[in-house]
Amino acid sequence: MNTGRGAGLAAITVTSLLWGTTGTAATFAPSAGPLAIGAAALGVGGLLQALIAIPALRTARPQLQQQRSLVLIGALAVFLYPLAFYSSMHTAGVAIGSVVSLASAPLASGVLERVVEGHALSRWWMLAAGLGITGSVMLCVSTMNDATRGLAPTLLGVALGLVAGTTYALYSWTTHRLMSSGVSRAASMGSVFGLGGALLLPVLFITGAPLIGSPQTFAVAAYIALVPMFLGYLLFGFGLTRVSASTATTVTLTEPAIATLLAVLIVGERLTPLGWIGLALMTLVLALLTVAPAAEYRATVSR
Repeated sequence: MNTGRGAGLAAITVTSLLWGTTGTAATFAPSAGPLAIGAAALGVGGLLQALIAIPALRTARPQLQQQRSLVLIGALAVFLYPLAFYSSMHTAGVAIGSVVSLASAPLASGVLERVVEGHALSRWWMLAAGLGITGSVMLCVSTMNDATRGLAPTLLGVALGLVAGTTYALYSWTTHRLMSSGVSRAASMGSVFGLGGALLLPVLFITGAPLIGSPQTFAVAAYIALVPMFLGYLLFGFGLTRVSASTATTVTLTEPAIATLLAVLIVGERLTPLGWIGLALMTLVLALLTVAPAAEYRATVSR
């Protein structure tokens, strides 16, 4: 179990690394709006998840029909998440949008597990989540040097970030719940993300014209859809079979740290000492979750 949990944590950490590149990648496609980027990211990525899961979906069809309400809830969350997430970064800035979205997710996930499943939140989880949120806030404050944004766009971006964090927690929880009920990993991810991706297609058709306006913009959209979204969610689904949804969303609190590092190294932004302290706290989160007693987490047996 410890080995399996370690593999799950490693997979979700790599997922965070991939997801952390999306904000920097989107800066290379300024002509594409946030709705187009979001719809392309999980619309295409979600359909690819369903495509590779067709044999598993056929096998699990009776189970999925019994759990259709759960699949629909997860798909609606997949539909809303990228639209809210990329709109949050567009209106409030990449740092604030990503920090609010990812920092609110483990809290929402923990509440879901506590209220719906009756799982008590361990002290290890609360410590890791608290440190992760503190580190995220430090990163956010350290990058709030742009005085050109008004209060209203910032507040709107924060609100959209909260929607993104809640929906991210919701689809993480639903896929984990499907796996716990006996549905295979491939069928769980394929059904939720495939249906969510299908729901995003109309948005992509309406807003996606700029994505094919230039080879660079198309390459950015293709990268986000295929690498962070498709490959990232394959790894995320693998991780969810070995750790709880609340642990998974806590590990992905490292995404804002990765996004900030990329902004420093590639975009040329500068990080204050407070920001570096925040990065150190994010590293400590991973260390805590790695050494925490396995009994503190409700992992699902790999299928």
